[in-house]
Amino acid sequence: MSKKTPVSRFRAKAIALLWRVLAGRSPSTLWRLARLLGPLVYRFSRRERHVTDVNLRDVFPDLDRGQLHARGRSSLVHSTATMLELGFAWMAEPRRVEASILAVHGRELLDEARAEGRGVIVLAPHFGNWEVLNFWLSGHFPFTAMYDPPKIAELEPIIRHGRERMGATLVPTNSRGVASLLKTLKRSEAVGILPDQVPSWGSGVFADFYHRPAYTATLLPKLVARTQARVVTGVARRIEGRGFEIHFLAADERVYASDEAISARGVNASVEAAIALAPAQYQWEYKRYRKTPEQEQNHPEHRKFRLYRKL
Repeated sequence: MSKKTPVSRFRAKAIALLWRVLAGRSPSTLWRLARLLGPLVYRFSRRERHVTDVNLRDVFPDLDRGQLHARGRSSLVHSTATMLELGFAWMAEPRRVEASILAVHGRELLDEARAEGRGVIVLAPHFGNWEVLNFWLSGHFPFTAMYDPPKIAELEPIIRHGRERMGATLVPTNSRGVASLLKTLKRSEAVGILPDQVPSWGSGVFADFYHRPAYTATLLPKLVARTQARVVTGVARRIEGRGFEIHFLAADERVYASDEAISARGVNASVEAAIALAPAQYQWEYKRYRKTPEQEQNHPEHRKFRLYRKL
């Protein structure tokens, strides 16, 4: 956890105040504000613009230059909206957040699994507003998710309260947290995992994501093998200026494979299917491809594994 300093305390108070102010605004107001600020982020935030454009160019090679920049601007407008909506998702009165959820598609996938006595693993990619998805899931099902403390330590109590206020249980991203997920699934409850977050070396395999190798976590096949849980993809798609619609999609069948590489490809295919709902709502400024197969070959852990296999 980050060390608390006067600067971090000041930043935390300023951010918390902003969240409280924004919590009182409606999704339509927050969307209008995002439409004003998003183009400025695209123009003046070089890092976000560059990563977004590179990812979009690799994923959608048929886009011409004008289409690429238009989609990049749209993507950063949606990412800006997600940031502005955090206070709403975490601090607004629950009835207001619930009212902003206009429809829920695919809920039967969760209900059927629980009726069969099976747990449900919800793959929740960085699409739309995943905090609204957490709000709905934890308000309608016994729900557990992994949690990493924020870089600004003083914000942790606010974020934890926001994510847990509807009944969610947060567990650490370590072996103790994995053990908690297993117990939760064996009770036929639901758990959420981030399928598109780049794991640490040794915790993933390379699998194609839009025809390019992306280092993908291997936690999922371990959970499935030990619990026979059903896997679904869950997202909260933003309906611009109105609210959100929750979508649950059946995961690609390859996620159930015992082979970790095949399962990881199924995970990425499931994320791709969710992105297809509204490509601009995915968080393209995230460096999904920052680890490469060449880096893995030279990593100490990989060399240690190769030496072990020779013995």
